[in-house]
Amino acid sequence: MAEIDHIVIGARTLEEGAAFVRAHLGAEPGPGGVHDGVGTHNLLLGLGPDCYLEVIAPDPAQPEPPHPRPFDLDDPGMRMMLEAEPRLIAWVARTPGLDAVVARLGASQAGEIRSMRRGDLSWRMALPPQRQDMDNLIPALIQWDGGMSAATRLADSGIRLVALEAEHPEVDALRDALARRGLDEAVRLRRSPHARLVARLVRRDGTEVPLSSA
Repeated sequence: MAEIDHIVIGARTLEEGAAFVRAHLGAEPGPGGVHDGVGTHNLLLGLGPDCYLEVIAPDPAQPEPPHPRPFDLDDPGMRMMLEAEPRLIAWVARTPGLDAVVARLGASQAGEIRSMRRGDLSWRMALPPQRQDMDNLIPALIQWDGGMSAATRLADSGIRLVALEAEHPEVDALRDALARRGLDEAVRLRRSPHARLVARLVRRDGTEVPLSSA
């Protein structure tokens, strides 16, 4: 059974992403690391024992990667939006059976599995190919080696993700795609003329804060 692993805030720079998180959630994301060969780096904020928030941005210290950066960060439209301000851009789902899911769906839908490591933390990840992710509403899938998610190593911010919502004109196709990944109950779905992802979080003071991709 798959479940929400983390939500992703895209930013032009990590500094801008951190400022966005401070302004909206009243918390400071901590150091994450560098994704060598991927062209990105990140900051992390713990949302409890099983979930976290990732701020991701292009890493200016790395050369241009051989593949497009994840979550459409190289897409001109996405770049234009992130120049205006950081925003929620994607989510990632955790599964204990990544190989089986990718084998069943095929790489054309689920993406190819990549192995990644940072220190003694390692994982494998499959990102849906661009134009197959329904505007990033179909999540990347991740399997943590040893079952140790990054969330277990992060300080608890006291902030909680209470709901994840997705809107799309082809909501039935989106519902089917999520069901085939074992994510039937993970997201609230609505039909809408435009694609949008909404994460509803509750701050430490009890205030609910919606973060949106549009």
